[in-house]
Amino acid sequence: MNQDSTGGGPSVPGGRWYDSDAGPLVRPYAMTGGRTKPGPDHVRFDLIALVVVDDDPPGPAEESLLGPEHRSLLALCRAETQSVAELAADADLPVGVVRVLLGDLLESGFVRVSRPVPPARLPDERILREVIDGLRAL
Repeated sequence: MNQDSTGGGPSVPGGRWYDSDAGPLVRPYAMTGGRTKPGPDHVRFDLIALVVVDDDPPGPAEESLLGPEHRSLLALCRAETQSVAELAADADLPVGVVRVLLGDLLESGFVRVSRPVPPARLPDERILREVIDGLRAL
């Protein structure tokens, strides 16, 4: 393992919190406080659900109480609307951890989540074809 110039930690991004052999030294359960389900309502976040910063989020005082992972997700959402899967990839966190952290942000009023339309609510393909055929007939 390569040591940094101080001799203390590895010389890779993340410094002392990353071990090239073992991976991150802060385990996912530590980031979520041991929780595996988001929020008290156990909201389910689909991978393609879109996350945006709320129009009227709590103030900077409340944001300062958030953990670094929460603030990282907020920063990513401020840059652009992202799906849960994109947030996990960009934050380099497991999807399960991102779901729990998003549950916290949703419950606190920092973000809004638009859930994808369930397949059962999408129009039937037969109906769409009939509409297209009707439009062509005009």
